[in-house]
Amino acid sequence: MQRVHDLQGKYERLDRRFDIQGDEAIDADCLLAFEYEYPQQKAEIVIETDEFTAVCPWTGLPDFGQLTLRYIPDSLCLELKSVKYYLNSYRQVGIVQEHAANRILQDLVNACQPQRFTLTLDYKVRGGLHTTVTVGYEKPTGD
Repeated sequence: MQRVHDLQGKYERLDRRFDIQGDEAIDADCLLAFEYEYPQQKAEIVIETDEFTAVCPWTGLPDFGQLTLRYIPDSLCLELKSVKYYLNSYRQVGIVQEHAANRILQDLVNACQPQRFTLTLDYKVRGGLHTTVTVGYEKPTGD
């Protein structure tokens, strides 16, 4: 049986990378929205998943997180199956956590043009650090 000290040389050679896709793999075109038939009613829609996955852009190692989407629709609602396909398009994308949160917010706001949208991406602990990124959008007044 090898001791920890004996593995030092082998450990130092563990410098591998995994296949990483660029942000062109993010499929915002699959996002669908449907007419919200009660625009006078300010409903808050909450969508959650604990299965969000992207990868580190430098190592290709996976980042896992819980994603919470909260929005108040204006005239359109996000279609849930299309959101699931959209989020799955991140699985092999090399993207830093802060950029992932902002890109998702941007794409979802473009898809449904809500009154307000808040996104929280709460990543699993990695390297002893816990990261939560919260970003938001509010429709400009007068539109």
